[in-house]
Amino acid sequence: MSEPWFEDGLRFRCTRCGNCCTGTPGYVWVDDAELAAIADFRGESVEEVTGLHTRRAKRGRTLREKDNGDCVFYDRQRGCTIYPVRPRQCRTWPFWESNVASPEAWQHTCQVCPGSGKGDLISAEEILARVKVIRL
Repeated sequence: MSEPWFEDGLRFRCTRCGNCCTGTPGYVWVDDAELAAIADFRGESVEEVTGLHTRRAKRGRTLREKDNGDCVFYDRQRGCTIYPVRPRQCRTWPFWESNVASPEAWQHTCQVCPGSGKGDLISAEEILARVKVIRL
């Protein structure tokens, strides 16, 4: 197997800017364990979190968005209100297969995410491990 184009690693440090949490509606897939962690963190029941903050989609359960497209758990003043227990899809950003498929894809990611290309050097091994966590 050949080395990935990012064999020397890539830099990233979350600035908590919210660019990945706001704007156009999308999907943030959650599983039962993630829902339980969110419920525990918020002091709510799993049923409450599931009923109030998620919706069913063809592929599974996803977090709801506010009317403006922002994630239901994103606050424009405080940022992500569940950051310590955010879903794995959020935790692995920007190391999604689509973002590291090529140098050009990574360059585009750096243009939309101010933490990409800056900060801590993440090893190729760690990036590949994160890519395997969730495939979008």
